[in-house]
Amino acid sequence: MDESIIKISDISKKYRYGQIGFSTFQNALKEWWANRDQSDAEKHQKNDEYFFALRDVNLEIRPGEKVGIIGKNGAGKSTLLKLVSRITSPSSGRIELAGRVASLLEVGTGFDGELTGRENIYLNGAILGMSRAEIDQKMDDIIAFSEVSDFIDTPVKRYSSGMYVKLGFSIAAHLDNEILIMDEVLAVGDMEFQKKCIDRMRMLADTEGRTILYVSHNMNTIKALCTRCIVLDRGKIIYDGNVDKAISIYLGMDDSIPNEYVYDQNYRPYDSILRANRRFEIHSLRFDEGFFPMLSSSESMKLSLNVSSTQHFERVGFRLELWFQDGSKIGTMLSGTFREFGEGTETVHITVDPSHLVPGQYRADLIAYQFDENGTEDILDGVYPGLVFQISDSLSEANYLDWHHQYWGAVRLHDLKIS
Repeated sequence: MDESIIKISDISKKYRYGQIGFSTFQNALKEWWANRDQSDAEKHQKNDEYFFALRDVNLEIRPGEKVGIIGKNGAGKSTLLKLVSRITSPSSGRIELAGRVASLLEVGTGFDGELTGRENIYLNGAILGMSRAEIDQKMDDIIAFSEVSDFIDTPVKRYSSGMYVKLGFSIAAHLDNEILIMDEVLAVGDMEFQKKCIDRMRMLADTEGRTILYVSHNMNTIKALCTRCIVLDRGKIIYDGNVDKAISIYLGMDDSIPNEYVYDQNYRPYDSILRANRRFEIHSLRFDEGFFPMLSSSESMKLSLNVSSTQHFERVGFRLELWFQDGSKIGTMLSGTFREFGEGTETVHITVDPSHLVPGQYRADLIAYQFDENGTEDILDGVYPGLVFQISDSLSEANYLDWHHQYWGAVRLHDLKIS
């Protein structure tokens, strides 16, 4: 493998529309036998039933590199990480690894819900080929970093999504592995823990020579961690190199902004816990007639949200978590009042006031939550991104200048009073 720790040669991965996989090895053999004598025309027609998540990807990564992978939803980022993690196999091509891989691709990856946090640490260490004595030496550091010491002997099925992420990252970052792979699962954790994780990954690469593969839609964390960045689009690498240039290419890829969203699983990349027991679901969103996702800061956005519930809920609210086009977090907009929902489907109307935002493109993650009588928040559903919109102000009156320079940030503060 020369000096590469990861070498990917002509990798392609295709899936059949409407089919997750073969149910048995016998069915896979039947499919191969049925296809062996087909003509080229028949094979071409049959290929129309498939789509390529990745196509003819070539990539080499050296030890100690911190590589970011960015791209739109459906570009092939998670598929690439699953192939390198050997969670799934390529349809064609070859992957060579010169080290052990630890990965955290979604909340709860590698955990057995019936086992305690401590037992899952032993399980993950054993999967990596470590002895019990080796795991014992690292146990205290793993527990301390994870911040879940009070619950380490509790079955992880009772953990919140944030606790899953904290323990999962701590295990992946402390056990003996040469390659650490992270999907955007860190977005579930709080900001302080995200910073601690980024610092830990940077230290592992710089001082211990670990190789980091990191997928994120947050360009700030890509900038903070990575020294090399890959842009994927429709299953192919369109850029590999400088981080700032990669981000610039990625941000320029979306010329059109949709007026309507239908939220499938692509909008819920890390909600495995909610998915197991979903009681409230955000189905779709559209801009009301006459309102468009490109507007000035003096206009309000009017949105219609289609939701459904399988039970009665009281005190349900909604919030938009705003991000600027460079991936920096702006703030949160709350619905301000609560609503009651019965079983069935309803439409929620939301008005958004963007008057404090400077020109640029924004992403808003959409969260539905409930407050119980004790004031505890329970996340009911979340879609990422919930919507994208553009603020496009310009010069207005002769003696007045709207904020249009983004150097000082994306929030327009109140004007000073001068005379």
